[in-house]
Amino acid sequence: MTVMDRFSLEGRTAVVTGSTRGLGRAFARALAEAGANVAIVGRDGAAAAEVERELAAVGGRSVTVLGDVTVRTDVERVLDRTAEAFGRVDVLINNAGTCIHKPALDVTDEEWREVMSVNLDGLWIASQVFGRHMIESGGGSIVNVGSMSASIVNRPQWQPAYNASKAAVHHLTRSLAAEWAPANVRVNAIAPGYMHTDMAPVDQPQFRRYWIEDAPQQRAGEPNELGPAIVFLASDASSFMTGSVLTIDGGYSVF
Repeated sequence: MTVMDRFSLEGRTAVVTGSTRGLGRAFARALAEAGANVAIVGRDGAAAAEVERELAAVGGRSVTVLGDVTVRTDVERVLDRTAEAFGRVDVLINNAGTCIHKPALDVTDEEWREVMSVNLDGLWIASQVFGRHMIESGGGSIVNVGSMSASIVNRPQWQPAYNASKAAVHHLTRSLAAEWAPANVRVNAIAPGYMHTDMAPVDQPQFRRYWIEDAPQQRAGEPNELGPAIVFLASDASSFMTGSVLTIDGGYSVF
């Protein structure tokens, strides 16, 4: 097997939560380009159809399963539909997420719970549902989408719930990796920095001063720049890697 062969996902199936837009859509395309069958998971049917067409254009096979990652029966249905279409699931990308930008004293209980429900509870439910399937099937790879915000405090906006949720994601990644390694299930995470997505208004002047000018590379990242890392962690190229958090932030967090 050559080095490049280790990055191939031919014959494997990946589930990507929150893959109807933003980072998740870029991840779905990257996995399809690497040869994986892809299950598109989200709540917007029209957007999912666009992703299906995009994957088909690069030769990818996909299935859409609409659902809410915070609802266990929805997640179980994603597994059932994906296994029905492609036989089994080899890769889970826990990407679905949300954020509330508010000072701590202004965050309501409902807003706190919303962020934790999607970013942490949803990831936990999906990891448990698909982790059990992978253990029973002989192995697999789970990639969690954390954030550099797990280890820094963003400015000038405040987002305490998001930061706390992503710190929990990073440590849950390590916990699951330790527990499931004997079952040949690897669990890793990526920690992106500021990216050009709907959730990060990087080009607005009040944010650019801190998010761009303070970064060593002096720019935000593009979603497709994370795709190769997702393929790396999903594939045999990272076969001796579990419990790791891969920071991809243009050097932002080195200061």
